[in-house]
Amino acid sequence: MKPERDHLLIGLVSISDRASGGVYEDRGIPALQEWFGAALASPWKMETRLIPDERAQIEKTLVELVDEVGCDLVLTTGGTGPSRRDVTPEATLAVATKEMPGFGEQMRQISLQFVPTAILSRQVAVIRETADHAALVLNLPGQPKSIKETLEGLKDEDGKQKVPGIFAAVPYCIDLIGGPYIETNDAVCKAFRPKSAIRPAGK
Repeated sequence: MKPERDHLLIGLVSISDRASGGVYEDRGIPALQEWFGAALASPWKMETRLIPDERAQIEKTLVELVDEVGCDLVLTTGGTGPSRRDVTPEATLAVATKEMPGFGEQMRQISLQFVPTAILSRQVAVIRETADHAALVLNLPGQPKSIKETLEGLKDEDGKQKVPGIFAAVPYCIDLIGGPYIETNDAVCKAFRPKSAIRPAGK
């Protein structure tokens, strides 16, 4: 069995032919790093990867981050549209033990608040399990603004939650698959757990 950790280990994977080839600077990983820095109130570390839109390499990277590195949560950006080179969902499903369709449904619901083309997005979420470890793998959009909106949701002018973001459900999901207990900064994203699953602060 892998030893218990007191911190969340996150894998961040940006999938882009041009960014990985040096044509332009990747913006997905920096956007995620900034968001987690503001959103998480408990310890966390990360592993980052910048790779091209190649299905075999995406699959290999996801397997490495979960099975070898031991990430509890893996987030991908890019490669979820309908073009021929967009193969991130297929690669993610190929390494999955369980599919978690609610995440993809909510991501599209959030994006539809802004653009009708959100229905073209094919993001999926899955659980990958090994004999002694499990991780949640989420496909996110590629644009920093969309990444932020997808994770924390939409608020009205008074700061009241209008549309829930997907990250509100992530800490409890990580609990259920045996990962570390995650606490969030409620001003950014309030994690939801059943009362019976809530621990006293700092425990």
